[in-house]
Amino acid sequence: MTHEIRAWSSGLHEWLPRGVALVVGVGFVALGLWAMVGPRSFFDSVAHFEPYNQHLLQDVGAFQVGLGVVLLLGSLAARTDGLTVALVGVGAGAALHAVSHVVGRDLGGTPAVDIPVFAGMAVLLLAAGLLSWRRAPRL
Repeated sequence: MTHEIRAWSSGLHEWLPRGVALVVGVGFVALGLWAMVGPRSFFDSVAHFEPYNQHLLQDVGAFQVGLGVVLLLGSLAARTDGLTVALVGVGAGAALHAVSHVVGRDLGGTPAVDIPVFAGMAVLLLAAGLLSWRRAPRL
């Protein structure tokens, strides 16, 4: 009996963290994309915190997607190291953050500075993530 319990417990330790990361990662990506693509709908349905701020909701959506990508990569790419997962996930969020600033360039801020800086950060993060993915020792 003890052997069966240990085997079940070992399996639980294997699949539960991955399952949680997968489910929550999908949820973060879905909610983040919703906030980015339909900020007013997202505000009216789940984030009714006055005052409505389209740009803020789209930025939050971008970062939600980045968090989701980190969880998804961590759950699906079991043989990839943490640095690679972080670089690619944060790079995805940073790229969408730059997109948010392109879409909301008429909403304030300093688009002439913000957009190239945020896009450059995204390119650096994603390029470093790709290099890391290619060179990382497989765990």
